[in-house]
Amino acid sequence: MPYLTSASAIRSLVSEYTRSSTLWIDTEVADYKSSNPRLSLIQVLDDPTDMSGDRIHVLDVLELPDVVAEFIEQIMINPAIEKVFHNASYDLKFLGNKKAKNVTCTLEMAKKIPYYILPLPNYQLKTLASKLCNFQSIDKQEQTSDWGQRPLTEEQIEYAYLDCIYLAQVHMHLIELNAKINPDPATEDLIALAARYQEIEQYRKVLNSEYEHLQERIKKAMQAQNLSETSDLKLTGYERATVKVSFAELVRLIQTQDINLDFPITLTQKMQKDLGENLEQLSVDVEKSTAWRLITKTPESINEDE
Repeated sequence: MPYLTSASAIRSLVSEYTRSSTLWIDTEVADYKSSNPRLSLIQVLDDPTDMSGDRIHVLDVLELPDVVAEFIEQIMINPAIEKVFHNASYDLKFLGNKKAKNVTCTLEMAKKIPYYILPLPNYQLKTLASKLCNFQSIDKQEQTSDWGQRPLTEEQIEYAYLDCIYLAQVHMHLIELNAKINPDPATEDLIALAARYQEIEQYRKVLNSEYEHLQERIKKAMQAQNLSETSDLKLTGYERATVKVSFAELVRLIQTQDINLDFPITLTQKMQKDLGENLEQLSVDVEKSTAWRLITKTPESINEDE
């Protein structure tokens, strides 16, 4: 767990990192609640199998803006190096923003896993590390500590390097999980998939019916009992206003006022029918797309196909 404070030592390490294919990166920010947050640490791991922390380097860059700029230039903007973060959008505020290339975010990866596969209360790194990787007793107390103080405490430094271990392990597990649940479509067992789909479809119809029925009963009961919330639920109301005007009146307004409404209008099926042959007099753009719908075949429709 090397903790580097020397600009020359950090520059030398960054030069080595340019030969890496993937880096797992985390940051700590001083004054993060203020209007002037400052990048305090950059933690980097180049070997996801390392659980000891020996391959994690903690770079102290609080007073080294030139070194940060070089890190951005040599690492963050380099498209040949994959950079893995958790909640990357936050770290990128300090590490290149939109200029950064080839960035992977484990938060976004986790969100793409269906809930029934990964039923989590949230997608925090701590939660993912615990549920996916079986890390126990993860202490996040130092997360909100003073990262602008120097020297840092041993607890702060230990916290900083541990997050990289969690990050790399979560990333590896998410890759494995994604491969399991999203195999090659060309080799999928459609018979097994269809059987499971039809089984779930029956459950879904029953559950949706009960869910919608319960929802309506609860809303009516809360309104009747003048309750806006209970210990478990909150009822909110909102008004929605729809503004309508006749097309003829809109045309008259355009003719009498200097209003530019030159924008395309999507013609509904009814409008196309009402226009009839007059539609041919208009210069229209036709956009075509294909939408796919999956239909469960009933015994009657199967017999008809045969």
